[in-house]
Amino acid sequence: MELKGERVLPVSRESAWQLLNDAAVLEKCVPGCESMTARGAHDYDVVMTAAIGPVKARFKGKLAVRDLDPPRSYRLLFEGQSAQAGFARGEARVELVELTALETRLIYGATAQIGGKLAQIGARLIDAAGAATAERFFQSFAAQLAARTGAGGAAAGAAAAPAAASGFWGWLRSFLKHLWTR
Repeated sequence: MELKGERVLPVSRESAWQLLNDAAVLEKCVPGCESMTARGAHDYDVVMTAAIGPVKARFKGKLAVRDLDPPRSYRLLFEGQSAQAGFARGEARVELVELTALETRLIYGATAQIGGKLAQIGARLIDAAGAATAERFFQSFAAQLAARTGAGGAAAGAAAAPAAASGFWGWLRSFLKHLWTR
């Protein structure tokens, strides 16, 4: 699975960096995240529930932040196991580019390998679920930006603009888009 994208955030690069490195913010924004517990300066134990197609499972895993270049970039390494669904592991790269004093472009790319029942679902369904999860993350992250930094109203909406619709219809639109545009 490969997922790439970018968003314009209505905050300074330093503010975006702080929020992207705040475990409490990330725990609230990652869909299905039940807990994110620090086990070191840049290492976390994570418990989350995920549903991909007919497979819904609880995963326990690890998240590590590496190659930190504050406030520009870092790399996330992740792995998770589920007795019901199998495993997922991979990495994501996050880069923040300052556009103006109050606008930052967030560029991300992630790759993952899966096994077990998840591997039997099919790449298109997994890619679509990954894209829909990213959309939900950025909708929640935009709300956290607004709440924590005062970047409200239209600016917070602009950070989530690529999601267009929210809820079920937004997920369905994103799912179909990624299913048929491969």
